[in-house]
Amino acid sequence: MDIDVQTLIFEFIGGLGIFLLGIKYMGEGLQRSAGDRLRNILDKTTSNPFLGVLAGIVVTILIQSSSGTTVLTVGLVNAGFMTLRQAIGVIMGANVGTTVTAFIIGIDLGEYALPIIAVGCFLLFFFKSQKINNVGQAVFGFGALFLGLELMSSGMSPLREVQAFQDLTLSMSEHSILGVVIGTLFTFIVQSSSATIGILQGLFSEGAISLEAALPVLFGDNIGTTITAVLASIGATVAAKRTAYVHVIFNLAGAIVVILLLGLFTQYVEYLQSALGLNPEMTIAFAHGSFNLANLIIQFPFIGALAWIVTKMIPGEDTVIEYKPQHLDPIFIQQSSTLALDQAKAEIIRMGGYASKGLEETNLYLTTQNQKHSEMSMQIEGALNNLDREITDYLVEMSGESMTEAEGAKHTVLMDSVRDIERMGDHFENVIELIDYKISNKVDLTEQAQEDLNNMFDLTIMTVKQAVKALDNMDREEALAVVQKEEQIDRMERNYRKKHIIRMNEGLCTGSAGIVFVDIISNLERIGDHASNIAESVLGE
Repeated sequence: MDIDVQTLIFEFIGGLGIFLLGIKYMGEGLQRSAGDRLRNILDKTTSNPFLGVLAGIVVTILIQSSSGTTVLTVGLVNAGFMTLRQAIGVIMGANVGTTVTAFIIGIDLGEYALPIIAVGCFLLFFFKSQKINNVGQAVFGFGALFLGLELMSSGMSPLREVQAFQDLTLSMSEHSILGVVIGTLFTFIVQSSSATIGILQGLFSEGAISLEAALPVLFGDNIGTTITAVLASIGATVAAKRTAYVHVIFNLAGAIVVILLLGLFTQYVEYLQSALGLNPEMTIAFAHGSFNLANLIIQFPFIGALAWIVTKMIPGEDTVIEYKPQHLDPIFIQQSSTLALDQAKAEIIRMGGYASKGLEETNLYLTTQNQKHSEMSMQIEGALNNLDREITDYLVEMSGESMTEAEGAKHTVLMDSVRDIERMGDHFENVIELIDYKISNKVDLTEQAQEDLNNMFDLTIMTVKQAVKALDNMDREEALAVVQKEEQIDRMERNYRKKHIIRMNEGLCTGSAGIVFVDIISNLERIGDHASNIAESVLGE
C-alpha cells in the first residue's frame, strides 16, 4: 500500500490547528459568557480545600483548559486573593476538570461537526448582542474541535500500515517510560494535554496503537501540561512560582505511582471497556478520568505536605499585593463612627502607598522594559480598583449613621481622596499602555526625553507620597507643600512640551516618539492634579 505522506502530514497538522483553535475559541466563549464570575467562583469558594477542588473542576470545565485554570490561580495567589494551600485544592480540581474534554471527544460527534460550526457562525455574525456572540463563539469552538479531530483521525489512519510506526508502538508497549517521554514532549510542544489526548484517542480508534502503548503516553500528557503553569510563573512572585511547582509535583507523583502499577491499571481499563461496552475514544477518556480522580483522592490528604515541600523548594519572602481591605470592620459603623472613619482612613493610606508604589514600578518599567514591573503595576492597579469599591461602599454605609460636624467633614475628605487615588491608578495604567506601545513599535526616545521623563516621574512620586502623608496626619504644612509641588509639575510639563517641539523641529525625534512622550507627561501631570486635590481637601478648600 502506497502512503501519501504529504496528505497525511497536511491533514494531521491542519486538523491539529483547527482542534487547538476550537478548544481556544470554546474556552474563550465560555469564559466570556461566565465573565468575572470565574474569578468570583475561585475567590469565594476556596475557603477550604474541598471547595477549592470543586471550584477547580467547575472553572476548568468552563474554560476547557487545566493550564488556563492554573494560570488564573497563579494570578489570584499573586494578587493575595488566595493562599498557597487554597490554590493547591484548585489545581487538583483542575486536573479532574480537564478530563471532561476527553469525554466530550468520546461522544463521537464527528459527522455533526460542520452543522455545529454553522450554528456557531450564525450566532456570531447575525446577532448584535454580545451575550449571543459569546455563546456562538463557544458553539463554533465546539464544532471546530470535532472537525479538527476528524481531520487528524483521517490523517493518522494510514499510520498503522507504516512499519516504523508499528515498531515504535511495539517498543512503547514494552518500555512504558518511552511512552511517558513521548507524551510529555508532545504536550510540551502543543501546550495542550487535551490535544495530545485527542490524538491518542484517534490513534487508538484507528487501531494504530495498543492500549498498553497508549496508557503511558496518557500519563506523559499529564506531566507535559504542567509546563504552561511553569512558564506563567517565570518572573512572577514567590507564591505564584510555588503554585506552579505544586502542579508539577502533583502530576509527576501521580504518573510515577500509576506507572509502577501499570499492569493493574491496564487490566482495570480493559475491564471497564468490556463491562461498559465503551468505544475506543471513551476507553481512553475513562482511563484519563480514572487516573486523575485516583490521583486526586490519593494526594488530597497531603495538601499541607505539598505546601511545605514547595515552600522549601522555593524559599523567600513573598511580596503579595493584598487586594482585600485589612481594616474595614463593619462592626464599627453602628458602634462608633469615629472608629469607623479611622478604619477607612487607615485603608485609604494603605491605598495611597500602593499608588506611589505603582508609579515607581511604572517608572522602572519605562527604564528597564522588564515585564515584571509592568505586571506588578497592573496588579497594583487592580488592587486600587478593588479597594476603591470596598472603601467607597464602607463610607456610603456610614453616611446613613449620625455624625458630628467634624466627622462629616472628615467623611467628605475621605470620600474625595479615595476617588483621587483610584484615578492615579488609571493614569499609570495609561502610561503602562504607552510604554507597551513604545516597546512593540520599537519607538526610541532621545536621551534628553528619557531624562525629562525620569525627572517628572521623581517629582510626581514625591508629590503623591507627600499628599498621602498630609492626609494621614491632616497636616496643613505638608498639604501646602503638595500644592506648590503640583504647580511645579504643571510648569515642568509645559517646559518639557516646548523642549519636545524644539527637538521635533530639529528632526531629533520621530512623530511616534513625540506622541508617547507627550502622553506620558500629560498623564503624570494629571496624577499631580489628583495629589493636589487630596492636599486641598486636607486644607479644606
